[in-house]
Amino acid sequence: MKVLVLGATSGIAQAAARVWAERGAEIQLVGRDAGKVSAVADDLRTRGAQVETLVQDLNDGQAELVERVGAPDVVLLAHGLFGTPQRRDTDPDFAELLLRTNLIGPVRLLTLLAPRLQRGACIAAISSVAGDRGRAKVGVYGASKAGLDSFLSALRQRMQPAGVRVLAIKPGFVDTPMTAGLPKSPLFASAAQVGGGIVRAVDSGRDGIVYLPWWWRFIMLVIRSVPERLFKRLTF
Repeated sequence: MKVLVLGATSGIAQAAARVWAERGAEIQLVGRDAGKVSAVADDLRTRGAQVETLVQDLNDGQAELVERVGAPDVVLLAHGLFGTPQRRDTDPDFAELLLRTNLIGPVRLLTLLAPRLQRGACIAAISSVAGDRGRAKVGVYGASKAGLDSFLSALRQRMQPAGVRVLAIKPGFVDTPMTAGLPKSPLFASAAQVGGGIVRAVDSGRDGIVYLPWWWRFIMLVIRSVPERLFKRLTF
């Protein structure tokens, strides 16, 4: 099995890649930090994987990247940016970068890559529960993920005749460096939990939306059901 991991230094991506590595998969890692990508590759090789590394900022050069990676069996898109509250919704330049990283870049890349995939392939793109309803604390981030969700839904419909599955992976709070500044609570999952859940979702043969852990589906159902007149007064 050939697995392409986009945003390979993500904690969740590494956790999923370790599972595939232990199965002897051929893994292509793409990330912009050469040192970190190399370290991830070394770890996966010790677990039994054949590993190729590509150092690239996924906001740029998508056409060249697609030419190099060929037609993987699984594409894991873990490329993303979170930022701090002070920057996300008060700095327009950072807001633009966040949208470019979380939405525009992935849309361009998957638009180029998806038609090259063979029947039976699977795209698993990491979105977020933040895309289910706009909240003041993660306004731009949530908007980027809502846009990605909509695109993945359209891509799923477009690729269905070709036999290519599209999964929108929607984690809740995950204990990774991206969320290091957030206070931890029992709602937090580990990267290993979410990474394992991604692999199981790919293995299942399904497509559609996958909440990880599963109970976030019901939490977000409640949040989406709160009337707007009440929701706008909440501070979470």
